[in-house]
Amino acid sequence: MSAEGSTRAVVTALGANLGIAATKFVAYLLTGSSAMLAESIHSVADSGNQALLLVGGHRARRRPDAEHPFGYGRERYIYAFLVAIVLFSLGGCFALYEAWHKIADPHPITAWHWVPVAVLLVSMAMEGTALRTAVRESNQVRGDSGWFAFIRRAKAPELPVILLEDTGALLGLVFALLGVGLTLVTGNGVWDGLGTGAIGLLLVAIAVVLALEVKSLLIGESASPEHVGRIRRALLAGEDVDTVIHMRTLHLGPEELLVAAKIAVDVRDDAGDVVRAINAAEERIRAAVPIAGLIYIEPDLLRATPGSTAAPGGAQPG
Repeated sequence: MSAEGSTRAVVTALGANLGIAATKFVAYLLTGSSAMLAESIHSVADSGNQALLLVGGHRARRRPDAEHPFGYGRERYIYAFLVAIVLFSLGGCFALYEAWHKIADPHPITAWHWVPVAVLLVSMAMEGTALRTAVRESNQVRGDSGWFAFIRRAKAPELPVILLEDTGALLGLVFALLGVGLTLVTGNGVWDGLGTGAIGLLLVAIAVVLALEVKSLLIGESASPEHVGRIRRALLAGEDVDTVIHMRTLHLGPEELLVAAKIAVDVRDDAGDVVRAINAAEERIRAAVPIAGLIYIEPDLLRATPGSTAAPGGAQPG
């Protein structure tokens, strides 16, 4: 996944949300609409989330050191998980509290009636621009995968987070527009509270989805099936590798992959032959999957027994 494309989408979303948050908060001060307040806090939370993603991306680029020999690539996952926490607490829970408060004590919008509608329509246009940027950048890397599969399988968290956030922001604006519009038409502030509650439930749902997906990345995910196939084919492409006994892969970060494999070599090969075989296999793997930065290959022997075909001597995973 292009780090440049991810950063571009995050910066675009950050700029849009900062402007939207300020505009929504002014509209709340003029009208007292709880939906506008919930949307203001939502945009503030989104802005903070995009800042977290940028910080995580910057910190993940630090070079490996003695304490962290495999590097800092997973910091991007840590900060993406913090995004889910902020979205749940500052966005979703606050909106639900504000909805409960407004429904318990409803009051109509009595002044500046046109302001919230105008602000919400402008905000929808700005959020649409940010979402279009995220979609365009995602299309360059998702290939033939559907959107749900892309969000589920992406190893870089930024674009899936921005896609979910911007989609949720647009839906939240629709809920706010319905709540404010029905309040203006009926004069009943309960509609404003119900719109706010819908925004809160939406944000909580998105936060839970994000947390579950990022948790899987934090635990440690293997390479994609496509990359696993390429690595296996690269190992077997040389005449000096007879069998891949077993193989493990692990993402150390979105653009760095650890590969560990046990291969079978011929019992007649000497140490020099085995070393050359391993070096050649590593070169083939890096050519097939450039993000395979760390490769550990363990050789095992093919032991021929009378009356049977050759079989690897260490066929059990170890």
